[in-house]
Amino acid sequence: MTRCHLHKFGGSSLADADCYRRVAHILLTHGHSDDLIVVSAAGKSTNFLYRLLELCDTDQLWQEELQVLVSYQQNLIEQLLSNEQARSLRERLATDKSQLTSLLSLDELNDYQRNQVVSFGERWSSCLLAALLRESGVAATDVDARTLLVADEGAVPQIRLGESRQKVQALLEAHPQERLVITGFICANEQGDTLLLGRNGSDFSATLLASLADIERVTIWTDVEGVFNADPNRINDAKLLKSMSLTEANRLAHLGSPVLHNRTLQPLFDTEVSLAVRSSYAPHTDFTLIAPKSSSASAPVVTSLSSVSLFSLTISVELPQLLACFAQAGLTPLAYWSLAHGRAELAFTHENQKQAQAIFEAKRSELGIDELQLRDDLGLVALVSADASLYRRGFSRLLSREAHPLCNDGLSLVTLVPKAQVNLLTQKVHRRCAGPRKRIGVLLLGIGNIGEAWIDLFKRARPVLNKELEVSVELVGLLSSKKALLSETDIDLSSWQQAFEERGTGWQYTHLFEQLQALNCDELIALDISASADLTLQYPEFFARGIHIVSANKLAGSGPLAFYQELKQQLGNRRLFWRYNASCGAGLPVQHALNDLHNSGDSIEAVGGIFSGTLCWLFEHYDAKKPFSELVLEAKGLGITEPDPRDDLSGRDMQRKLLILAREIGYDIELDDIELESLVPTKLAEIPLDDFIKRMAELDGEMLQQYQAAAEQNKVLRYVASLDSEQGQLKAKVGIQWVDRSHPYANLTPGDNVFVIRSDFYQDNPLIIRGPGAGREVTAAAVQSDLAQICRDLLQE
Repeated sequence: MTRCHLHKFGGSSLADADCYRRVAHILLTHGHSDDLIVVSAAGKSTNFLYRLLELCDTDQLWQEELQVLVSYQQNLIEQLLSNEQARSLRERLATDKSQLTSLLSLDELNDYQRNQVVSFGERWSSCLLAALLRESGVAATDVDARTLLVADEGAVPQIRLGESRQKVQALLEAHPQERLVITGFICANEQGDTLLLGRNGSDFSATLLASLADIERVTIWTDVEGVFNADPNRINDAKLLKSMSLTEANRLAHLGSPVLHNRTLQPLFDTEVSLAVRSSYAPHTDFTLIAPKSSSASAPVVTSLSSVSLFSLTISVELPQLLACFAQAGLTPLAYWSLAHGRAELAFTHENQKQAQAIFEAKRSELGIDELQLRDDLGLVALVSADASLYRRGFSRLLSREAHPLCNDGLSLVTLVPKAQVNLLTQKVHRRCAGPRKRIGVLLLGIGNIGEAWIDLFKRARPVLNKELEVSVELVGLLSSKKALLSETDIDLSSWQQAFEERGTGWQYTHLFEQLQALNCDELIALDISASADLTLQYPEFFARGIHIVSANKLAGSGPLAFYQELKQQLGNRRLFWRYNASCGAGLPVQHALNDLHNSGDSIEAVGGIFSGTLCWLFEHYDAKKPFSELVLEAKGLGITEPDPRDDLSGRDMQRKLLILAREIGYDIELDDIELESLVPTKLAEIPLDDFIKRMAELDGEMLQQYQAAAEQNKVLRYVASLDSEQGQLKAKVGIQWVDRSHPYANLTPGDNVFVIRSDFYQDNPLIIRGPGAGREVTAAAVQSDLAQICRDLLQE
């Protein structure tokens, strides 16, 4: 029976033990018992091996670097395998170390020996992954591709297809119903000497072996979800392509795609093999499928190169004759232009510059080449589509005076512009031709007082936002602790409460995420206006499904450091946004200010303030004329405190807010690293609320004593959060302070927040931000501000 699938994993997918386990899980859940698997060297192993050769060539000490590499492999073995499996690989690794030592100790290595040194990375990966699969209870064998792929030597090895096919077919017959883990990147000549397949050699190995084994599908598992309609590192609203034709993919690869290499695609022509590009870090997400014989055009793709080599020359023949010479040599220019008076221009990648130069020199007499000049001050912007001509007019309108005219080869439109214009033109072409994201869905998590205030604000702000960004931002979901309403269409903001009551249903997280995934939105943004700890634990799943988050909920930003760092890592791995200005200071632009100072080159030394409107109100009113406990009861009656005043008096809320700010300015600390002086004695902290209210007078003696002592020094009591870095030592505390009557903390409007920031730029005269730090309207405004900023980040030019 014909095998159906070949999986290829690159070095980034095998970087550490967790990556290996993830790969094994993918193979066991997405694969079959007879799959072929092609692997690259783990992590940076190949770079290490080249470094060893470099040290060896210059008579520098390489033994220490070799031990680092061997230790890396040993650690992988120990972390992944049981003693029985590990023993065999340890012995093999020891043998390999001895062999490497012998090779690197030679006075001079020939090319074959150098190739052999480099090949160890793939061989180790193959052995280790096969052993890990066996450890999981499945049949698996590691295979050295040098026993399969026979090649003739050249600038790039040329595979002997007939001979290699026979060896591959024989291997498959000898190992039925067994996973075969094959080394990528390497092959051998007729004598068995090691040859390297060059840049992207492992991807080429995968598609080549698939064609020789008559495989139906190759999946290249990498660190991105697939092919996007623009580089997601440069275009914020780049969109994953679910499919594209092989011819389009090939042209995109020729134009320098960071995901595809044109050599990888060549074995797929004239076959039935399809190619999938998927993320090993997010195997459940959508991916790109490249169909072998599809004639339908996919969405246009915009690509760019920051710099290219442009040859300008005169020729005595027609340009097609010159292009034929390059085709004969297997080299395709990025673009070309035929100019007046026999002049021509051809653009190449810097990688191909030397080869192009050699062809020009070799054909100089035959083609009458003269006045050959080289420029490297230009970059490339291109659009790839089987329907490229449909976009020519829109693309042309965006070209500056310095741009080259569009080169149209039927599959692509290509221009060259000064390097400084590449990014801006790429963004403009993408917006004009590939289209911006049209629909941004908003999910409101929490429909209480602040949620209602946000909807009222959103109703007024949305028309302006939609017009400014040329998109439709729509409310597609409402969620309370008991009911959820998700809608394919925009929820009517004038009757949302009625719709929620009539159509809202009970929900569970699993079902919720499935429903969210099914919504037809280009982007989803969840607004967490709850105080739910359970909800914050779902943030990783929101991010894993590509959902951005705005938090008024402070529990995620002040959660355990490992959890917080995991969230930040997820944001870094994918083009996602998490903003949480409303979690500290409500509508006050505290985090905006900290970010602006950081971006301006300032260094923040201290942050402090009163971050609780309740505690501000209490201490602004406390003058010892009435007991402190009576003042607390008065505030509770006015709705100023939480239902249980201890939630305010404990200081835990301010402690969390200080932690959020500390992490925002770069301190990796935990909540317990911030000293907390609670106003609630330990003996009253856990008793029932009614008992606490009855015994609250026990707070009064200590508070009166503190007030009187401060007053004797002409100071006042304030409950303050402070973070200070003195001589590299971090001091963070929340508690009562005595402050001068002229201090910014001393004269606040009851209920205000105040933030005091000291930095290099703001030393003797610190930056002070003051105003309402709580309240439904200002908190809703902060949420709306964060929402609008994420929309701009997603859709900016």
